[in-house]
Amino acid sequence: MKTTKHTALTLAGSAFLLASLCLPATGQAARMDMVDVSNNNGYMSTAEYTSMRNEYGVKAVTVKISEGQTYRDPDAASNIANVQAAGMYINGYHFARYTTKAQAIAEADFAGRTAKAAGLPVGAVLATDVESQEANNQSKATNDRNNAAFMKEIQKFGYRTDIYTSGSWANSKMTVKSKTGWIASYPYVVTGKNWYSTNHAWQWSSTAKFRISYGGFDVSQLNSNYYTAGQKSTVKPTNKGAVKANNKKANKHTYKKSASSKWVKEKKTYTLKTAVKLHTSTSTSSNVITILPAGATVKTDQAIIKSGYRWVRQPRSYGYGYLVTGPTSNTLKYVKSGATHTYYTVKSGDSWWTIAQRNGLSMTTLASQNEKSIYTTIYPGQRLEVR
Repeated sequence: MKTTKHTALTLAGSAFLLASLCLPATGQAARMDMVDVSNNNGYMSTAEYTSMRNEYGVKAVTVKISEGQTYRDPDAASNIANVQAAGMYINGYHFARYTTKAQAIAEADFAGRTAKAAGLPVGAVLATDVESQEANNQSKATNDRNNAAFMKEIQKFGYRTDIYTSGSWANSKMTVKSKTGWIASYPYVVTGKNWYSTNHAWQWSSTAKFRISYGGFDVSQLNSNYYTAGQKSTVKPTNKGAVKANNKKANKHTYKKSASSKWVKEKKTYTLKTAVKLHTSTSTSSNVITILPAGATVKTDQAIIKSGYRWVRQPRSYGYGYLVTGPTSNTLKYVKSGATHTYYTVKSGDSWWTIAQRNGLSMTTLASQNEKSIYTTIYPGQRLEVR
């Protein structure tokens, strides 16, 4: 999960849904059955979720609820409401930081209360997202004990539970039994193998694109109906041709292996286009030192391509900080060289035309420098670069 990352048994009587959840034969394309989102994706409207449903076949959305014992995702409530308004199945996940059984129970209580307050319906899945450095430092037995305590406590709130983790951690860092689990593993070539078919879900990409939504998204194929059980939904794509075409396009994406995964010198100063997490290591699941705001400048000394991302290293008073600049293509998606930039917060009634006119730009230029098109819908609260 973005992380970054990054997290129901009766299907509302739809024969279409039952058929679409059948496992694909070897060689067929992976499906975009489920998307997980958090505040890292920004505000997500009902229109965006409806587009995911109608044009891409997305059935379920899993929303970040909380992290540790204090962090509440600020967009959880709006995401839950807008997903439901789009007629899709809704679930939640909690980013785990626990290292003891007592902490696991405390985090579960916090996650359960937060989920209730945000409007997550009873019967939804509230998964534990176990990919932190804290979990990496624990033994398999300790992680198993802590995960079991978390999930037992979550059930007291009326939610069903599951474990989200990486394929390399499943059954090595923690036990993930058959007919349970949501596993993240990104192959270089998606088509050709049905991964983790005995688990509930397989997250096969963290960079999926949707037509009217900005940025890359985590997408998963559902190998059971666990994440769509026990909820009412009107999920039924209205453009099956688009679903087929868009899924085919998504599967064409491959993660290119870098010729070298060694650190290289890169002494540069960047200005952030968006807020970016500064990590303790080159892993999206590592601890976050701080969140650098849009407009902040970052001086780097080295860069590396690792695990599908391009990372840069920032020397600090004590050690180093690491941040993702983009995918392995080396395109600096989140940072931009040069002077500090000016941002505008979209207000109700604004349009591409009014914002462009106000700042002496053409609509095309304004949209382009924000990596959007003039046909992309903008919403109050969004930040756009205008200088």
